[in-house]
Amino acid sequence: MPVQIPDDTDFASFKEQCENHEGWIARYTKGGVTVWCRDGDDSKGVQKLKMKIVCKDVTAETLYDVLHDTSYRKKWDSNMIDTFDIGRLTVNADVGYYSWRCPSPLKNRDFVTMRSWLPLGNDYLIINYSVKHPQYPPKKDYVRAVSLLTGYLIQSNGPNCCSLYYLTQVDPRGSLPKWVVNRVSQIVAPKAMRKIYKACLKYPEWKRKHNPSLKPWMYPEQNTLPCINVADLTLQRGDSLENIDESGLSEEKAQHHSDDDET
Repeated sequence: MPVQIPDDTDFASFKEQCENHEGWIARYTKGGVTVWCRDGDDSKGVQKLKMKIVCKDVTAETLYDVLHDTSYRKKWDSNMIDTFDIGRLTVNADVGYYSWRCPSPLKNRDFVTMRSWLPLGNDYLIINYSVKHPQYPPKKDYVRAVSLLTGYLIQSNGPNCCSLYYLTQVDPRGSLPKWVVNRVSQIVAPKAMRKIYKACLKYPEWKRKHNPSLKPWMYPEQNTLPCINVADLTLQRGDSLENIDESGLSEEKAQHHSDDDET
């Protein structure tokens, strides 16, 4: 299927999903973080996960920069194995690669996604979904997962406070054990939100020492990525990928690495 770069209607739909909690079930509310779950609206039955955190002493602009800055992500995202930008499509859309570490004995996952972003008054939006790129096929040591829709909504709550919504619908391409699904909503997701918040508090100081004026997501003329023709991409569907059964893996054997590493 052809790839379409999101338009204003897509961003408006994503924002509405973040703000409207009807049909969502709250699974976790603690320490300023809320996590909701909802069954998928399509035949694939892939669950949606939504999170919100209020970030005090952080501007919306700083949070937006943190989510874009791949150099900084390598400092704070301990779940990440690798990430890099592949190429640009427009001034506010690109294609990138991301791989992340799953708790052993689960296999690690990776994605190739098309990402698009939009500053909108006091709001900032970033959304992505999985695509196929001819030069980045699935790798032998990873399970290629599929982002049906993933993104962030940042809302300014004043001069030095903001809220972050993270909404994701991901097909992990595997039958995961129940304990993994529960652990994501109760432990992994809240920790991830708090980690982003901590990263935001440290970002201004870090950025002052690391190319402080380089922000290609804000200044397109700084973008040196090679151009990609959208016609060279196709939509990544889950049914064309390997599906593995990890449902029998027990939690006792799982090695949970710490998500609390200080950066």
